[in-house]
Amino acid sequence: QVQLVESGGGLVQAGGSLRLSCAASGTIFGINAMGWYRQAPGKQRELVANILSGGSTNYIDSVKGRFTISRDNAKNTVYLQMNSLKPEDTAVYYCNVLAGRWSEAYWGKGTLVTVSS
Repeated sequence: QVQLVESGGGLVQAGGSLRLSCAASGTIFGINAMGWYRQAPGKQRELVANILSGGSTNYIDSVKGRFTISRDNAKNTVYLQMNSLKPEDTAVYYCNVLAGRWSEAYWGKGTLVTVSS
């Protein structure tokens, strides 16, 4: 079983920065991708960024140039550096891992990011 523990959320003023971390533990057979989703009140959950096993990254258009995703393979940890935060970035951010032969999805419990104007 895989457990994901997120940290780094909080309250920040617009223009500020936060760094989210997500550490995966447990029995993990081949991580195919690690990423971050977010869900704002009244909205659907959306993919913010992910990083594949080969190192390639993907970002939603609204965060390109402001957010950077990275991973430490030795620690099974993924990071999301968020700069120039905007009030519209306010959401619960969820860590996601796809692992195993069938890319089974695992989710963290979420960490709240609040950006004040």
